[in-house]
Amino acid sequence: MKNGITEPQARNIIAQGTTIKGDIESNGDFRIEGSIKGTIKVKGKVVIGESGDVEGQVYCQSADISGRAKIKMEVTELTSLRANCNFSGDIITKKISIEPGAIFSGTCQMGTTSTSSVSTSTSQTQPVLKPKA
Repeated sequence: MKNGITEPQARNIIAQGTTIKGDIESNGDFRIEGSIKGTIKVKGKVVIGESGDVEGQVYCQSADISGRAKIKMEVTELTSLRANCNFSGDIITKKISIEPGAIFSGTCQMGTTSTSSVSTSTSQTQPVLKPKA
């Protein structure tokens, strides 16, 4: 905050063809189209685009994953795994959305406490069909 005016959050982009090895911290949002190996700590949203490839740990407010992720992730709000995502690892999140076609292999713990744990190991999600009444 400068002179009583709130500064906008920074938007960071790791472009396709860029490789980073190490830790990243940011107060703003982060979009990854390149490759990162390390720990990412973001106070905002992390987007792993279709060409993105992340290995390591991610801590953020919300996450939207379309690319490849082999990570341990802690998200305080919503995690979205898009149809073309390939996720392997562990997720701790308040809410999760997994689109049909997304590949998810690992564990997911949801809610505000560690007692509401859901464990999943699957190669591909399928839509849930409800029986007719």
